[in-house]
Amino acid sequence: MQDSKANILSDAQECGRRLQEARTSAGFSLEEAARRLHMPVHVVRALEEGRWEVVGAQVFVRGQIRSYARLVGLDPGELLKEELLPPSAPVELVSHAHTPRLQRVMEGMGRRVVYVVITAAIAVPAWLATRSHFSQVPPVAASLDVVPPAATDAVVPPAGETRAPAHANAPYVASLAPRVKPQAEAPRAAALQFDFEGESWLQVVGRDGQVLEQGLMRAGEARSFPLAEVARVVLGNAAAVRVQQGDSIVDLTPFRRANVARFAVSSDGSVTAAE
Repeated sequence: MQDSKANILSDAQECGRRLQEARTSAGFSLEEAARRLHMPVHVVRALEEGRWEVVGAQVFVRGQIRSYARLVGLDPGELLKEELLPPSAPVELVSHAHTPRLQRVMEGMGRRVVYVVITAAIAVPAWLATRSHFSQVPPVAASLDVVPPAATDAVVPPAGETRAPAHANAPYVASLAPRVKPQAEAPRAAALQFDFEGESWLQVVGRDGQVLEQGLMRAGEARSFPLAEVARVVLGNAAAVRVQQGDSIVDLTPFRRANVARFAVSSDGSVTAAE
C-alpha cells in the first residue's frame, strides 16, 4: 500500500513538472496561466507540485489537468494515466423531501410580514417624534431695526380708568436655529445568495463574460454576489443548494436537469432559464 502511494505521488510530481516546464516554454507566468484557465493561483501551483489532494475530487483533477495541458500544448492522454487517476465513482444523489408550493408561498409571505413589522416598529416612533417637532408653529420674527415707541407716545387713560400694560405689541424673537431635514436612507443593493447544505459545484459568470466564481463548494459554505453583476449560473448537485434573491427563495425546479441547475439573471433582476 505504501509503495502504491509512493508511486502515485512520484507520478503526480512528474506530471506537475512537465506542466511547469511546458508553461515556462510557452512564456506564461504562474499568474498568467491561472488567469487564462480561470483558476485560483494556488490551484495551478498545486497541480505543478503534484499536490492533487488540494484540488479536490478526481473528476476535478482530471478536468483541470486537461485544461492546463491544452493551454501549454501537451497531450492530455499522456498525462492522465488510468493507473494514476482511476475513473471516479458517480456522485450518489440524495433524495430530499419535496416542499409543496403553498408551503413555500406561505413561508415567503411570513418573512415579508416579519420584515414589515420590524420596519414599522423602527420607523413609526421616529416619524412621530419628527412630526411633533416640525408641526410646532414657528414664532413670529420681528425686525431688529424696529425701535419701540417712546414713553411720551403712550396714551394716558382718563382719570379713574386703568389699563393693563401694553405687552401685546412687543416683538417676538424667532429662533435662528436652521431646520434639519432628515436624510433618506440609501437602499441596499440586491444580492444573489448561495447557501450550500452539501458538496456542490458552482460557476458564476458576470455580465462582461468573466467568471466571478468557479469551483467545488463544501457543506456549510455561502457565497453572495451583487445581482446586477451576475449573468449566468451553473449549480451541480443543485438539491443541496439554497438560492436566495434579495428576500425571496429561488425555486430551482424549472431550471434543474439531472440535479444540475442552469439559469440566467435578466437586466431587471429576474431569474430565467439559461439559453
